[in-house]
Amino acid sequence: MKDRPTGPERLDSVLGSLFVSRGWARLSERAKLESAWLTAAGEAIAADARVTSLRRGVLEVEVRSSVLQQELAQFYKRKLLKTLRETMPHLTVTDLKFRAAKW
Repeated sequence: MKDRPTGPERLDSVLGSLFVSRGWARLSERAKLESAWLTAAGEAIAADARVTSLRRGVLEVEVRSSVLQQELAQFYKRKLLKTLRETMPHLTVTDLKFRAAKW
């Protein structure tokens, strides 16, 4: 059995454990991702498109219509990727995947 240190624990250690156990770190990253999407897409597009996930560098975005899906993929993808990379340099975003969904 390990000897536990005597005295109070460091606050950063306690808070770090709390964030991990409650899943707050993931929520914080999700909020940052959604904020970066809003910055890149602008309010008009973001009203009809929402981030669903970031997997292996691919940011998946649901859009309200197939017309918007095609427009984003064909005309805005490069600009969106560039802005996302500048906004979130700590994350690797290699591609954007759009899919039409009803929500």
